[in-house]
Order: sequence, then structure tokens, then C-alpha cells
Amino acid sequence: MANTNLKKAKVAKNDEFYTQYVDIQNEINAYIDYNPDVFKDKTILLPCDDPEWSNFTKFFVNNFERYGIKKLISTSFAPNSKNFKTPYQPTLFETVDPRFDEEKTVANGKIFTLTKDENKDGKIDEKDLKWNYLNGDGDFRSEEVKLLRDEADIIITNPPFSIFLEFLNWILEADKKFIIICNKNSLGSKDVFPFVMQNKLWVGKTPMSVDLLFTVPDEKQLLESKNIGSGYKIINGKIFARSQSIWITNIEHGKRHQPLKLMTMQDNIKFSKHKEIKDIGYAKYDNYNAIEVPFTDSIPSDYKGIMGVPISFLDKYNPEQFEIIGSTQRACHDNFPDIKKYDDYWEVKQTGEKTGASGKKTNENPNIERNDGKNNYFINKDGHIVQSLYTRVFIRHKES
Repeated sequence: MANTNLKKAKVAKNDEFYTQYVDIQNEINAYIDYNPDVFKDKTILLPCDDPEWSNFTKFFVNNFERYGIKKLISTSFAPNSKNFKTPYQPTLFETVDPRFDEEKTVANGKIFTLTKDENKDGKIDEKDLKWNYLNGDGDFRSEEVKLLRDEADIIITNPPFSIFLEFLNWILEADKKFIIICNKNSLGSKDVFPFVMQNKLWVGKTPMSVDLLFTVPDEKQLLESKNIGSGYKIINGKIFARSQSIWITNIEHGKRHQPLKLMTMQDNIKFSKHKEIKDIGYAKYDNYNAIEVPFTDSIPSDYKGIMGVPISFLDKYNPEQFEIIGSTQRACHDNFPDIKKYDDYWEVKQTGEKTGASGKKTNENPNIERNDGKNNYFINKDGHIVQSLYTRVFIRHKES
């Protein structure tokens, strides 16, 4: 599956996935289209980057004058400090510079800054980047990089997958604007979803249905091994790591304010393209007063109560149209009305195995698990209680 690379990365602490230039361009253009001055007179920090290789640095250098950026700061993490080691060779850019240091090139992070036309050639480009070694290894948690964070107005990067939550909190504690990449599953987690509910972050412009493709440093080794697997994709002889990643941000973009065009409940039941809805209607949760809406385009425009929708709804969430109440993730519904609890309940998976949500097997049957239903949401289908299989976000229409 596409998410396999990120799961392996988290276990191995391999964070060497590089974002494509075109993906950065497609995302950032949405913010410019909505507000052409979004980056004007701003200091932008690109942490967790490798300025000599990063497309983030290249993109913002190329658009420095166009966007009216005040200052660009880009930092890298020292090769020797990375948990997942890959062969390292300093670039010619560094080795021909008088500041090159054989020890610091592997032990220290680097910092690149751009503020003006340094070489006086009439334009601002990569030739005007100033660089030096950092005092430390470039870890974003260091006091050295924290000072750069505090100086910045906006933070933009593809952060380490293995410590994403720590990185997000690092941004939020400084109350900074940001545009970053994360795993789709992180969005619905109990650690991140509350920020969505509080309107402190939201999905970027790029649709959640689009799998971002990343370049990888061990491309040659992978191609030679011929053991690529479904976690990678080859395009024109170049290998990319597939992932279930998305952009998240707290900066406004136009897509966020586009209302969903919806049918009434009656029209959905009559005309829906989904067999789960057409001529059937909407199931109700057995343990919570809400209806199950398995597809975002099936949200009834005239239903006044609470609805459980797929997490992909967040891709189309318009805060002027809907209110987010909570989700089925643990600790994301603490303020809900009393949730029905099943004292003795057995759930049957689609595979036919009897199982529950606790993950604990019973002594009577190794394929049966006990489940009290406390943190799950269920529908009653043909007289049988079945669990809503995937994360649901609970929403309702905002009153006009």
C-alpha cells in the first residue's frame, strides 16, 4: 500500500523523502491566488531542509522577488545526526568554498539565507544565497533553530515523518503560520484532530485523494535491486516513493471557502449514485444520535441534526457551511452527550471473524474479542449491530 513507506520510515526513523517542485508549486499557488500579498514582507523559514537539494529552497528562491519576500532562511540537519544513514557526499558548491570544513560538513547543520541582490547583477537568485555552518547539528528542537523559528513569520517544509507531532507542537507553541506536509492518518488522530475542531489548522489546497510522490536518496540502489514493490512508482525511469500524505496549514486559501453543492435527503435517496444510499436512505448510529453518511457528496442539504461523515470530508470542509462536532477517534468526543455502552457485545468483522475494538482475545475463542462500544460508533443493520468501520467526523449544518 502507498502508506507502507511512511510506516517503515517511522519505525526506522527514515525521514529522507524529498518533495517534488511541482507539488510545492501547485500548493503554494493556491495561497497566492487567494491573497497575492500572503508572503509580502514576510520572513520564511524552511527548517528540516537540505538547502543544496531541497525543492522548497529552490522554489522560494525562484519566487523571492515575485512574492515580495523579506527574508528566506533554510536549514539542514547534520548527516551524522540522522538515525537513518545514507551515503553522504558534500556538493561541489560547498567543497570549493573557502569555508568548507571536513568535520563540520558531517557534524553540523547548515543555514542558507537570502535577503537581497548580493552580487549586484540586477536580480535575486540562488547566486545570492549566503551560507554557513550552524553551531549545532540543525535539530529543529535546538535553541539555535528555535531562535530562527521565533524570527520567522511563516514556516514551510516537509517535516520528519517519525516525529511529526513534536514538530507540529513546536510550530503551534510559537503561534506561527505554516504550510507543512503530514500523513493523512495524523489528521484524524486524537493529538491533531482537536486542532482541526478549534480551527487552528486545516487541509491545504491539494486534494486528499492525491497521493504525493517523493524522490528518495537511495534511488539507484532501489533500481538496481529490482525489488521496488507497490510502495514506489517509476515514472520515465525515475523512482518515487508513494505515500498517503497531505498538506495542512493555518493560512487561508480559496478552496476552503467554496460551499459544497448538495442534494436534499429525499433527492439523495431517489437519485444518489451510491447504492448504499439510493432507495435505502441513511442508517442511524445505535449508540449516538447521528446519521451515517458514508460519502461526502451524499450529505443531505436539509438535515438539521448531526451527521457522521468520512474523514475525507475535511478536504472540502467550509467553516461557513458546517460545524465540526467531534470524531470517532478516542478523546475527540469527550464533550459529547452520553454514549451508549455495551456491557457484553461481540462484533463481527467483514472477514467473518468475530472481533471487537479492544484488541484483546477471549479465552473461549481466539477469534473473538470483547468490546464495550465506549469509543466506537455502531449502526443497526438488519437487526445486527455492526461497527462503523472507518473514522467518522461528526458535523452539522451551520444555521444561516
